[in-house]
Amino acid sequence: IDTHSAFEDEIISLSLGAEIVMDFKHPDGRTVAVLLPQRSLLVMSGESRYLWTHGITPRKFDVVQTPGGENVGSITVDIRKLTLNKRGKRISFTFRKIKRSPCCCSFPSVCDSRHKERVSSFHNSDKDASVLEQKYVHEVYEDIARHFSNTRHSPWPQVVEFLKGLPCGAIVADVGCGNGKYLGLRKDLYMLGCDRSKTLVDICGEKEFQAFVCDALTVPVRSGSCDACISIAVVHHFSTVERRLAVLCELIRLLRPGGKALVYVWAMEQEYKEQKSKYLKGKNASDKRLGKAVSDTLNKTGSTECQGLAQPSKDCNQPNETSNSPNKMGPARLPVHTNRTSFETQDVLVPWHLKDGMSKKTGHAKLSQPLDGLTYAPEPNPVFHRYYHVFCEGELEQLCKQLGCIKVQRSYYDQGNWCVVLEKQ
Repeated sequence: IDTHSAFEDEIISLSLGAEIVMDFKHPDGRTVAVLLPQRSLLVMSGESRYLWTHGITPRKFDVVQTPGGENVGSITVDIRKLTLNKRGKRISFTFRKIKRSPCCCSFPSVCDSRHKERVSSFHNSDKDASVLEQKYVHEVYEDIARHFSNTRHSPWPQVVEFLKGLPCGAIVADVGCGNGKYLGLRKDLYMLGCDRSKTLVDICGEKEFQAFVCDALTVPVRSGSCDACISIAVVHHFSTVERRLAVLCELIRLLRPGGKALVYVWAMEQEYKEQKSKYLKGKNASDKRLGKAVSDTLNKTGSTECQGLAQPSKDCNQPNETSNSPNKMGPARLPVHTNRTSFETQDVLVPWHLKDGMSKKTGHAKLSQPLDGLTYAPEPNPVFHRYYHVFCEGELEQLCKQLGCIKVQRSYYDQGNWCVVLEKQ
């Protein structure tokens, strides 16, 4: 796609010399081959200019219509009417009109002007980013690791399908493996996990999985040694574009040529194509549990005052004293997201409520026996805040295209996440 912000709608290409086939590709994977005859003029506007990518694949022969058939326009899929045509020398002249104003096309998912508008205003230095991630990612996951692991059992189906598609004996790196729920899916793969949290890596060890502690920015594995990599729900924890790009570069470094990587990030769009994600759907169950808790408390106290329940703060940027309250980063605090609701900004702190009586270190319920026979009110449950950069539609794919040495094989939306399958060239 020619850059939206640089040029006006119509693009005109004059072909001189030999005829040639130009390939058009839609974001949904559809492809159309178009024959450009000698001395022809190609005009692209609207969807063909803004949405479809176009290019001429380097090769010596083109598949074209047989003589006597239609030789202009898209090429038939009927193989009985096709033949090979050796390419000759072609000269083309392309004409574009420079745009003097922002692009207002109807295809925001692939528009660089819209992408720039959606990029968050949250910027900081690499040092500040590292400090923020240490406090609101690394330290938090270390504190909640056992409880977090107890909530992470079911592998995501499309990640499973990706792993099932790998050949027997493939070497696979799971960068940001968490509790290792993907490490044991196939016994015939050599899977190696790594994570920044020592406790999560210890949990992998308890399951007899191979895992070690490291940062996703610097994985101590030899370049080109992996047949595949997965990075599930990791890249969105890095707080600058440069650091997110560096993580993707590290994944590609690990791959051999032809190796594939699967990347998942949390999506800004939690309602997509009129379908709510599981994250939003989970709000109903959460509301029911809260309603039952309120009802039980009222029944026990016989009062309409629920003194044991925390009241929601009107200012979401001022968490209670039991939380790891966000520090100021620049002129303003990062907003605290309300769980099970749509995102309003891309850079947010997402609360994690440690389960009642759950020990941060063991992950088991803590039982206290009062020695004096008195009953004490339970301590408030700690609330931790994790940093996320949620991705807008098209943002992950555009970031991957900056790598240069990869091909985006597939880009898709999966239950509130944007996902890509990359192949190293």
